[in-house]
Amino acid sequence: MNTTALYVKIEPKTKKEAQKVAEDLGLSLSAVVNGFLKQFIKTKTITFSAHDEIPNKATRLLLRQADEEYRKGKTSPAFKTGEESITWLEKQGVL
Repeated sequence: MNTTALYVKIEPKTKKEAQKVAEDLGLSLSAVVNGFLKQFIKTKTITFSAHDEIPNKATRLLLRQADEEYRKGKTSPAFKTGEESITWLEKQGVL
């Protein structure tokens, strides 16, 4: 079988845990990644949950700032149509 290398950066703990699960299932981590990529190609979908992910410090700061602005009523206007939003953006000089 002709193969190529794929280098990805992951947390050491994640790699170790994934290797253990793959081993428990009688698979190599390469086989798991290959299977995932083939399914990704076939379905053009990604099926995983990020609900356990914790935002980093910078993202938490931005989320906190956005929440404060929202509570103060500092939000962008709401639009009923895409055309309304384009018109507003043009008036702002964005488009």
